[in-house]
Amino acid sequence: MTTLSRRGFLAAAALAAATGCSRTEVGTGAPTGDSDLLAKLRKQGYVRVGFAGEAPYGFKDGNTLAGEAPTLHKEIFTALGVPELRPTLTDFSSLIPGLSADRFDVVSAGMAITPDRCAKVIFSEPEFVSPTALMVRKGNPKQLTDLKSAAADGSTVGVLTAAVEGDYAAAAGVPGAKLKALAKQQDGLDALVAGRIDAFALTSISLRWLAKTNSGADVQVLDPFLPVLHGTKQYSPGGAVFRKDADSLRDAFNTQLKKITADPAHYTSLIGKYGFTRAEVPPASLRTAELCKA
Repeated sequence: MTTLSRRGFLAAAALAAATGCSRTEVGTGAPTGDSDLLAKLRKQGYVRVGFAGEAPYGFKDGNTLAGEAPTLHKEIFTALGVPELRPTLTDFSSLIPGLSADRFDVVSAGMAITPDRCAKVIFSEPEFVSPTALMVRKGNPKQLTDLKSAAADGSTVGVLTAAVEGDYAAAAGVPGAKLKALAKQQDGLDALVAGRIDAFALTSISLRWLAKTNSGADVQVLDPFLPVLHGTKQYSPGGAVFRKDADSLRDAFNTQLKKITADPAHYTSLIGKYGFTRAEVPPASLRTAELCKA
């Protein structure tokens, strides 16, 4: 990834050092730069994480923070000397604004790495890959296969608010009038069963989990496919999200993440119970710097 220029910060930091002052964000006590952020987290013993209640990526299981991202992030931050994750639940569309507003230090939500998001925040290297799929009513009455077939049929497609599937659907030719934004995964299944939508588009992992937790619902998940956006096949890789000035923390995180993704057996031992298999291990050649290119 192209490193954000920090010339202005470095100059200000030098001035602060010369005068014996430390820079903090007004009203928060948090450092404006990230050179001491990991040290701060180690000292306080916890990291603030934002999540959106989307299984199996990040959700509450009783009083326990569970899912792919919190499980991986707990392993990584513990290795970095920060043993506790303190969660904040928010809407998916509020995760990046909340991060930017310093409500938390990292987003633990399996967020897809996209160029638009890369313009606002910085991502870790990919934690997983997951192609897209459609959930339809059992029997697949419209004989859909992917988003292009939904566009050709004039089907109404449900997508999560602010999720990348809305962009995928638009690129496949689904008009805005045929896209229905939904706040939660369960809303998508409920809308499908009620006949308000013809298909619900999401990652195949999410839809398999949703079907599993609604085993009596009259729905099925179709075979996954790779949507095309800007001429490029989309593998829907996701990662941890940090503020723009937290590149040192992100780099330390990446060092530990690589140890996990380089060991598929360890990877699946950590998050296999959430439906992640060796097929979801990101290939070493898939890099965030390339995914962030517009």
